[in-house]
Amino acid sequence: MATFEKGILGGFSGKVGSVVGTRWRGKNVMRSLPQHGKYTPTDRQELQRAKFKTVISFLSPITTILSAYFGSSQGDKSRANLATSYHLKNAVVSTAQGMIMDYEKVLISKGDLRGLDGASATAATGRIVNLNWLDNSGQGKATTTDVLMAVVYAPDLGLFYSNTAIATRDATTASVTLPQFMEGFEVELWASFYKDGTNYAATSTYLGPLTVV
Repeated sequence: MATFEKGILGGFSGKVGSVVGTRWRGKNVMRSLPQHGKYTPTDRQELQRAKFKTVISFLSPITTILSAYFGSSQGDKSRANLATSYHLKNAVVSTAQGMIMDYEKVLISKGDLRGLDGASATAATGRIVNLNWLDNSGQGKATTTDVLMAVVYAPDLGLFYSNTAIATRDATTASVTLPQFMEGFEVELWASFYKDGTNYAATSTYLGPLTVV
């Protein structure tokens, strides 16, 4: 693959002869057409493909949240791109059964806002999850009106539930009623704060697995 600033006619897109022109990360790029024939990927390439497939499959249902609250866009890299890169590097592991997500390292948001302190989550009858945290308003840019959000994932079902407006930081306690399909299943839970009407958020907190009752 080669990059160029000015070709004979400037940048171009599409196939010309034996090369293809396109834009990639803000640059004009030329690459040769793929060679047809038998190709056997290396073990390392197969491993990377499996990791990528696992991460993309896991993150896709919460792309809207990641696109709003995961860091800051960097050039051609969107927040969703940054989230994918982070999880590929830090939150997917290889096991004898295949690739799996390391839930303790999963992040639903990433930023400089003060996150949850002293947080806990407990299950109660009726598919209710009770959340508790400390009011750390005034620390850094944390304010009483910062909004609490949570994402819940049921691994056995491969399904998510999210709520992006649960309570404000100063409430220190809140309850979330999960959907009926999660009843009886173990779920993973993450929570975070963000400033309403902005993309400014905290780095999320993992609140551990719990069984929905």
